[in-house]
Amino acid sequence: MTMNTQGRPTAPGTIELNELPTISGDRGLDHEEPLIFELGRASVTGVDIPEVQLAEEHLGGLRRQDVIGLPGLSEPEVVRHYVRLSRMNYAIDSGLYPLGSCTMKHNPRLNEKMARLPAFADIHPLQPQQTVQGAFELISQLMKWLTTLTGLPAVAMSPKAGAHGELCGLLAIRAAIAARGENRPRILVPSSAHGTNPATAAMAGFEVDEVPATKDGHVDADALQAKLGPDVAAIMLTNPNTCGLFEPRVKEMADAVHAVGGYFYCDGANFNAIAGRVRPGDLGIDAMHINLHKTFSTPHGGGGPGAGPVVLSAALAPFAPLPLLVHDGGELRLIEDRAALPKDAKPFGRMCAFHGQMGMFTRALTYMLSHGADGIRQASEDAVLSANYILASLKDVMSAPFADGPCMHEALFDDSFLEGTGVTTLDFAKAMIDEGYHPMTMYFPLVVHGAMLIEPTESESKESVDRFIHVLRTMAGEAKRRDTTRFHGAPRLAFRRRLDETAAARKPILRWKPRDLPQAAE
Repeated sequence: MTMNTQGRPTAPGTIELNELPTISGDRGLDHEEPLIFELGRASVTGVDIPEVQLAEEHLGGLRRQDVIGLPGLSEPEVVRHYVRLSRMNYAIDSGLYPLGSCTMKHNPRLNEKMARLPAFADIHPLQPQQTVQGAFELISQLMKWLTTLTGLPAVAMSPKAGAHGELCGLLAIRAAIAARGENRPRILVPSSAHGTNPATAAMAGFEVDEVPATKDGHVDADALQAKLGPDVAAIMLTNPNTCGLFEPRVKEMADAVHAVGGYFYCDGANFNAIAGRVRPGDLGIDAMHINLHKTFSTPHGGGGPGAGPVVLSAALAPFAPLPLLVHDGGELRLIEDRAALPKDAKPFGRMCAFHGQMGMFTRALTYMLSHGADGIRQASEDAVLSANYILASLKDVMSAPFADGPCMHEALFDDSFLEGTGVTTLDFAKAMIDEGYHPMTMYFPLVVHGAMLIEPTESESKESVDRFIHVLRTMAGEAKRRDTTRFHGAPRLAFRRRLDETAAARKPILRWKPRDLPQAAE
């Protein structure tokens, strides 16, 4: 496929105008890599496939009429292509990954080794349950860890991601309200919540009512109190919030929502800041999804795979979705059918076909067992320490809207320090690529203009954080001195120059047009 190059075009190769062009179009070991279809030749194949005689009657009239159109490459060409593409990617294995509110956590190789054990990797969801007792035991142990860390008695394991978990929690809340014979159409969503919260509430059939933030970045608890009433089903609150701050009045807000008969849903995407330090159940939370990829190191990206288990309070536990994992006569059993449910169970339905993401469960439990309870607590403390160190080290040269702190796992800056410099937030972030860093999150949260949200994670050494701070301090100093050389047109040293990202997003050209291929014989 090709990317839309409207606006600022993508320059072929990475050759600067003032540099000697190379004959190959490559730059050292940075290869100009075409699409695999552009590399392939129809006459080449990496394997020898014998001629196969197929009886026409076996094909039912479905014999292919045209050539298949797959690229023809030798095995070394295929390997080189994907190795070169991998080198164009940026990952936590490459360097510090400051993308805020996403937690690009180090994925220990031990986790991968355990996830590849045949007893976990090769099982099939339709196997007889007696043959997967070990997998059930792993899920049961992971459930125990999640309920212990959160202080909530039940957990639904099947949701596949954070937003999927949000939907699970709200459907459980809707079922609990319906069981009381009530109709509560309104969900309160603070402006500092993650963007999926209002979207999920609307998808679940609720009306979304926004709660404003105060000047210090917290939820306006007084405004929340004024919005409460008998039609409120729940509040969806992110804590720590997207400004990187812990909500100091969270228990007060939970009590107020409960007093009018509503429920408290917490977006648990930032649980990695408080795991081992705070139990959400003690704050009055009724439901919270846990992104295993954010808090417990299971890989994510590219659309999946993911896992977003949802912990539930005693009030919502009966409405947890199928399937349910139960202990039954010395063995574990997965209940798939309503006819086999325990007496008090009232599941609202199902979230997915089977029990969830086994590979994600294996990685998460391996991480937990490797760290132990004290290690998980330390990981949270180290993440918060790193973020506050960055905030303290940069707030004199980069403007921080909530500089008084402390922040939690991510430090938030805005673009006011760039006023009058001719440098935009986008320019600043793109220039980081030339310095070997993935940009921080830009323009989010929306409550801060020109936001730059930085999350260093707990796995970074002080030396790597110091180097990152030095780069940003130097860039900020140059921008303030109106030395904009490195900013306009950045990145210059990446595999591709800057796109017009708005046009590429709104008018994408996602197609590949093949070269003329020989037509199939008549």
